[in-house]
Amino acid sequence: MKFQRMDTSKEFFLQLIANHKGIIKSLCTVYYSKAEDQQDIRQDIILQLWKSLPTFRGESTTSTWVYRVSLNTILSKVRKEQRQPLKESIDSTHENVLTTSYQYDDDLQVLKQLIQSLKAIDKAVIILYLEGYKNKEIAELIQLSSSNVSTRLNRIKTQLKSKFKIYHSELR
Repeated sequence: MKFQRMDTSKEFFLQLIANHKGIIKSLCTVYYSKAEDQQDIRQDIILQLWKSLPTFRGESTTSTWVYRVSLNTILSKVRKEQRQPLKESIDSTHENVLTTSYQYDDDLQVLKQLIQSLKAIDKAVIILYLEGYKNKEIAELIQLSSSNVSTRLNRIKTQLKSKFKIYHSELR
């Protein structure tokens, strides 16, 4: 749904966030494994959406705009974090690796972890696919061709299946 002029009322904004909470949550979950980090980035996204709302020109659908603002906010934060030196102790890092690598007994948790290991663009493609977006819509959101999205999806699915099989074979 395209708009000629964006409504910037509080009620409209709250409804916009409610309508797109699934994609926001999915992006937060894929890029951050800890609940507190997910909540922090979600708040950053909502703030950025609020700041950007008056400048939304309606040249794309609201879902496209929400997705782009959300992804750009996340990628900016990830880049900023990568520039900062690691402040965690070696002992707690080792403990985190052990708990995040071997503690999952639920296939959904394993899948989430496998998705987190993908490249940024592949994460975006698979999350949108899992959210129910069609290849054409994904292509528009990420600014790729539909055939590129289709090819990426096939490669991502193959990669995830392979890693999932490896994970299960290591459990035996």
